[in-house]
Amino acid sequence: MPGQDILVDEHTPEFTAYLALPASGSGPGLIVLQEIFGVNPVMRGICDQFAAAGFVTLCPDLFWRIKPGIQISDKTDDELQQAFKLYSEYDVEAGMADIQRALETLRDRPECTGRAGAIGFCLGGYLAYLTACRTSSQASVGYYGVGIESALSEADDLSHPLMLHLAERDQFVPPAVQSALHKAFDHRDDITVHDYPGKDHAFARTGGRHFDTDAAALANSRTITFLREHLS
Repeated sequence: MPGQDILVDEHTPEFTAYLALPASGSGPGLIVLQEIFGVNPVMRGICDQFAAAGFVTLCPDLFWRIKPGIQISDKTDDELQQAFKLYSEYDVEAGMADIQRALETLRDRPECTGRAGAIGFCLGGYLAYLTACRTSSQASVGYYGVGIESALSEADDLSHPLMLHLAERDQFVPPAVQSALHKAFDHRDDITVHDYPGKDHAFARTGGRHFDTDAAALANSRTITFLREHLS
C-alpha cells in the first residue's frame, strides 16, 4: 500500500509526516524518527518496510522549524555538511514536543490499534531514547543513537521497554560511550542493548556508505520481534 504525506494537525502550527499503512489496513502504531538527512527516501523506505511487517508507521518532519521538507542523502561531502549544520541547529526540546504530537496523531488515526511505539536512527536513535523516557511510547528502539550518554539519568523515568543497537566501530558513539551505556543499562530488565561487532555507524541505512546487509537484517528482525511483543 503506497505511503502518503499527511499533516500532523492535532494542534497548531502544522507540520507534515510520511504515513505508510500495512496491507491489512490496520495495526499497532510506530513513529519513525529520522536521521539528520530529513524524511528522505531512506526514511520513507524504512516506513514502508515496517508497514509491510504490520505496523502503521508515521515519520514526522522533525526539521520543519528550520526548513520544511528537507530530503538529502549522505552521498556527497556537501550533503553531509548540510546535514551536520541542520543537526547543530536542531532544537531537541521543541522536537520532543513534536514527537509527542505525532504520537497522539498516530494513536488517533482509525488504522491504529491504539498501541504505539517509536524507532529512530542516528539523531533519531537519541530521540527514540528520549521518547522512551519522556513520552507515552509503549516500546522504543534506537539504532546507533548519538548523544544518549548525555542523558543517562533520564532512564530513571523509563516506564516501557527500550532496545538499543550499537555499532562497534561507530565514530559518533565511540568505545568509551558504548561501555558507559552497557554499564548503565545491562542490569536492567526493561532495556536491551545489542552490539554489532565490526560494524560502523548507520549500518542499517540502505545504500549508505556503511550499509551491511546481514547486520541490518539482524537488527531489523530483533526490532520487529520486540515491537510485536510489546505493541500487539
